Amino acid sequence: MKTIDLGSNGLRVPVQGFGAMGMSAFYGARDETEAVATLNRAVDLGVTHIDTAEAYGPFENEKLIARALGHRRSEVTIATKFAMDFDADGTPLDGRAEHVRRAVERSLRHLEMDTIDLYYLHRVDPAVPIEETVGAMSELVTAGKVRHLGLSEAAAATIRRAHAVHPITAVQSELSLFSRDLLENGIKTVLDELGIGLVAFSPLGRGFLSGAIRSVDDLDPDDARRGLPRFSPESIAANLALVDRVGAIAEARGATPGQIALAWVAAQGAVSIPGTKRRAYLEENVAAADITLTAAELSALEGAVPTAAVTGARDTVEGLARTNH
Repeated sequence: MKTIDLGSNGLRVPVQGFGAMGMSAFYGARDETEAVATLNRAVDLGVTHIDTAEAYGPFENEKLIARALGHRRSEVTIATKFAMDFDADGTPLDGRAEHVRRAVERSLRHLEMDTIDLYYLHRVDPAVPIEETVGAMSELVTAGKVRHLGLSEAAAATIRRAHAVHPITAVQSELSLFSRDLLENGIKTVLDELGIGLVAFSPLGRGFLSGAIRSVDDLDPDDARRGLPRFSPESIAANLALVDRVGAIAEARGATPGQIALAWVAAQGAVSIPGTKRRAYLEENVAAADITLTAAELSALEGAVPTAAVTGARDTVEGLARTNH
């Protein structure tokens, strides 16, 4: 798979990475045997940028990565994230320097490695100056425990302040045809100005744009997406019309809706980290890396899925309250 520089801070990654979250949390039934096989197949295909977080489980996804890929450490770029205090009631955000130091030791232990390639602040703690949080993260780079720093779902002003403390290699945010906020609120412009890479999570609209979800009944009973506004029965019915429009464009290109959706994200200058729990879907996603959309196709896609036509918020009220600080 082709590789690119993630920003201008010296981290080179494949144009498409792998989001491992659903293998351990939030998206229903889990199968470790298939998860391990899928992760190893991803690396075989050149998908060597693996994204996890301590919140996925919590901790179980980091441990899975260690079990599945520990023997291939030299082949992979491992990104993980911290933010929550799991020892406190309600797991509040904690951006204090002392928490940063505790969290990284925990992730290193669970991942069974000496150095994390890309360490993100998963959500900004609005009660703690970003200078304190990133200052402590910078100390981890000096100590050799972390190679590169990142932020997730941060506001433009916060990104600027963080970058002034220590170079930020990447910002991770939700980006898909269904969620284009950061292209419209100036965040992408700031990233380009500062030479910071963009990593797009949920590039398939949390699975919606794959075309495989036609009803809430297609989700496992314990799938967290059942609680998202965009996946309410009413929203699904409205949004499926948009997915079908993407499907028509994909059919003309001889591709699947998911592949076209991933190619659209790549055209925005982002590295996507689609997640899957199965090798079959992995192979489909990887094939999207070879698709380059024409200007006419990009225009057609954005016309087929206008932002205002997408029904339902991308996250819960509580989830959105933790973004854009």
